[in-house]
Amino acid sequence: MFPGAGGLYVYLREAYGETVGFLYGWFILFISTSGSIAALAVVCSEHLLVLFGGGKDPGTVTMLAAGITIFLTVVNLFGVKIGEWIANLFTGAKLLGLLLIIGAGVFFASKTVSVENAATNFASTEPVSMWSAFAVAFVGVLWSYGGWQHASYMAGEAVNPQKTVPRAMMIGAAIVTLVYVLANVAYLRMLPVEHMAQSKTIAADAMGALVPWGAPLMAFLIAVSTFGTTGIYCMTAPRIYYAMAKDGIFFPQLAKVHPKWKTPVNAILIQSGWSLALLLFWGTFEDLIEYVTFMDWIGLGLVASTIFVFRKRQPNAERGYRTTAFPLPPLFFLAVVIWFVSFTLVENPVKAAAGLGVVGVGWLAYILFFKKNNQQKP
Repeated sequence: MFPGAGGLYVYLREAYGETVGFLYGWFILFISTSGSIAALAVVCSEHLLVLFGGGKDPGTVTMLAAGITIFLTVVNLFGVKIGEWIANLFTGAKLLGLLLIIGAGVFFASKTVSVENAATNFASTEPVSMWSAFAVAFVGVLWSYGGWQHASYMAGEAVNPQKTVPRAMMIGAAIVTLVYVLANVAYLRMLPVEHMAQSKTIAADAMGALVPWGAPLMAFLIAVSTFGTTGIYCMTAPRIYYAMAKDGIFFPQLAKVHPKWKTPVNAILIQSGWSLALLLFWGTFEDLIEYVTFMDWIGLGLVASTIFVFRKRQPNAERGYRTTAFPLPPLFFLAVVIWFVSFTLVENPVKAAAGLGVVGVGWLAYILFFKKNNQQKP
């Protein structure tokens, strides 16, 4: 229905108005995408240090992650084609690494690791604590499976977006789900549960348990794949800020397109600059994804709810496909989001407060700098 640039921001703006659209773009810039870029760069750095024997000193990891972010920022300034080529190349490395893990776990693992003790301990947990534990665990799960929505940001530059963008999102989500589930089965076959819980480089550890050269191989593939994913984030999200600036509800400088490279240079630079700030402030992968995921899924819940608005407001609008068993899928999605956000707010109030504080600053910025200006427009 909305095939132009901007993706989820456009859907929220059309459903709930300019203020909500602005706040979504604000938190995408200052929380979601910038935080994800920082977290992915940290993972890439950790695996590079494993590969080259550099240890895991936090300061070294942070500095290397900053260098990766700066390099990919420069690459994406020179055009979407270069960024797309790099993203496709390194995404292939990610799939290769995961397929190696799956194959090794299914065909070469010497034994299936028992998880009976872990299951027994979990079953004896109090109901409230059990749901809290699920919510905390979902931080990593939801962050890992996130990213499918980024295809919508590029709709303005896609060929036949009404068909290709939904197709890319659905096929991509199906492939990711299948591969991730099989990869986790493989991990369970190769490593004890206790080792999995403590590992920061689980793929390398799993392959290293089978063959001596498995750990460096997987460290290389994971480093390459996270490098490529970081590049995707650097490339896609600035189109949101560009679309917002074109609508007059974000800093006008972010609508600037380079005359030669045709890229939103200011939007890319500001996003990467804030990613570097988050790297220096939070530093660790765990802190970064906790900061990101809570607010990210509030935003995704709001986006999911727009389907009910558009169904009522524009019942006869042209749609590319029908939602099977509507309204059950979006209602289930929203129920999971509400459950996750509620428990995270209780279990991790510091990161939740940080995210809500950033959005609060965005609301003040909108009131002070944008709402008044837009009201004065003819």
